[in-house]
Amino acid sequence: MFFSAARLVPLASCLVIAACGYQFRVEGAGPTIGGKAASTSNEPSPRLVIRTLENKSFEPNLETRYTNYLRHEFSSGSGAQVVSDSEAADLVLTGQILSVSTPTLSFTQTTTLESRTEVVVLVKVEETRTKKLVWAQTAKGTSEFFVTTDLQFNRALQNRALEQAGKFAAADLAARFLSHVESGGLAKPAATPAANPPAQK
Repeated sequence: MFFSAARLVPLASCLVIAACGYQFRVEGAGPTIGGKAASTSNEPSPRLVIRTLENKSFEPNLETRYTNYLRHEFSSGSGAQVVSDSEAADLVLTGQILSVSTPTLSFTQTTTLESRTEVVVLVKVEETRTKKLVWAQTAKGTSEFFVTTDLQFNRALQNRALEQAGKFAAADLAARFLSHVESGGLAKPAATPAANPPAQK
């Protein structure tokens, strides 16, 4: 079988593009279930300052890391523009790391085989000028880890689980705040935080 040069050039171009790892991405909100157009708002994004969390747990040195997780997640997907403390802001977020626990998931008669790290974070958002509470929420983040006979390695595994649980909680809070903003909740009275938030894994 013979191929003409005119046919080989497009084929070679396709192979080169595939080999180079090009990816095609779709911009925009995309289709929604039910065929309803995605809502767009002409209102500017609220400017949000995120203050360092207060650590009320028995696990030390979490407040800076968890605050950074919140700033990252709220910057990328909360409907708000995160700004530094020195800039003018419409809203301010404060919060607390309420608890950190490590329940056992599986064990034998002599040793623990698997544990879970659970963190509970409470945040609230207030208007900067009026101090009016516009949003409050509690979120739980969880992450599992296996337990070995090496105590130092176990601590490293637990630290990693703490990081993941904090990131999950921050992502959950950012998603909930985005939903609140998109539903026009900033113009409504704030609801009380959920007593038993769903676990994030």
